[in-house]
Amino acid sequence: MEIRSASRRGYAHALVHADDAEELLTRTLPTVRAAVRDSGAQVVLAVSDPVGTGVREALDGTGAVVSRLTTLTRSARESGQTVAAWRARELRALSSSGRPVVLLCEHDDSLDGVDGGFWVEYEAALNISLSGLPVTQICAYPRIPLHARVGAAALANHPLLLSGNELVPNPDFRPADEVMATTRIAPPHLLGPPDVRLSYNTFELSRVRDAVSDAARAVRLDTVRGEDMVQAVNEVATNAVEHGAPHADLSVWAGSEGLVCEVHDHGRITQPLIGLAPPHPSQSRGRGTWIARQLCDSLHVWRAADGTHVRLLAHT
Repeated sequence: MEIRSASRRGYAHALVHADDAEELLTRTLPTVRAAVRDSGAQVVLAVSDPVGTGVREALDGTGAVVSRLTTLTRSARESGQTVAAWRARELRALSSSGRPVVLLCEHDDSLDGVDGGFWVEYEAALNISLSGLPVTQICAYPRIPLHARVGAAALANHPLLLSGNELVPNPDFRPADEVMATTRIAPPHLLGPPDVRLSYNTFELSRVRDAVSDAARAVRLDTVRGEDMVQAVNEVATNAVEHGAPHADLSVWAGSEGLVCEVHDHGRITQPLIGLAPPHPSQSRGRGTWIARQLCDSLHVWRAADGTHVRLLAHT
C-alpha cells in the first residue's frame, strides 16, 4: 500500500481537493482505513466537526485510535511557523509510541487573513518541522479558495497528491526555501509602546535576562514558565548579536494575557523559517532558535527594512 511505504520513508505531505465535507470524506476515508488496517496507524484530526464525526463513525469498530490536534490560541493563529512548531511537538510525541500517524487536515478559511499568506508560511514550515517523522498528512483544500494565493500555495507546498488511494508525486511542488524566497512573512499585530526597551551588545546579555525575569514576575508567570521564557529570549538575543549585528534591541510588553518580548537586530537572515528542524546531535551551533521555540508559546521571525525581528510570547 502506498501510504505504508510513505510512512516508512518519514513525513509524507499530500494534497487532496474537496469542496465540501461529503467529498472530503469520500476521497480520504479509503486511505485512512487502509493506514489503520495495514500499518496500525493512529488517526489524528484537524478538521471541522462534521468531518470529524464522519471519520469517527466510519472507523467505529475498527479499533482505530482517533484523536484531535490541540486548538490553536489567538497568538498561534497569527503565525504559520508557530503552528508548524506546535504541530511538530504534538506529532513527535504521538509517533514516539512506535505507531505511525495518519493526519487528516482541512483548510480553515478563518486563517486566510487578508491575502492567504498564513497558508503559504504554514505549509512550507511543515515540510521543515515534520521532516523525518512517521506521519502521513493529507490536507484537503477547496478547488477554488477565496484567495488565489491559498490555492497556489497548496500546490507548491505539497510534494504528494492523493489520487484514488495512492500518494503520487506532485509536479508543482517546490521546496520550502524556494517558496519562501518570493514570500514576505507578515509581522504580527502592533502592540504600542513597550514597557521596557533596551539596547545591548554581546557583553550585556545579563541585562536582557534580568529585564525578562523582572517582567515574568510582573505578569505572574509561574517559576518554571518564567525561567523558560528567560532562556528562550536569551537564546534569540544571543543569536542576534553573534550572527546579526554588534548591537541589538529588546522590547518587552507585560500585559494581562502574558509576556511578549521582541528582539530586533539590523542583520539580514537568508532563511526566514529558522529553528523549525531539530538540530542534529553532532551540530554544535544553530540550536538557539529551535530551543527557544520549544520553550515559549509563540515565536515568530520576520524580515523588515530595518533588519530582522523575532517576537516571543508566553501566556499567563
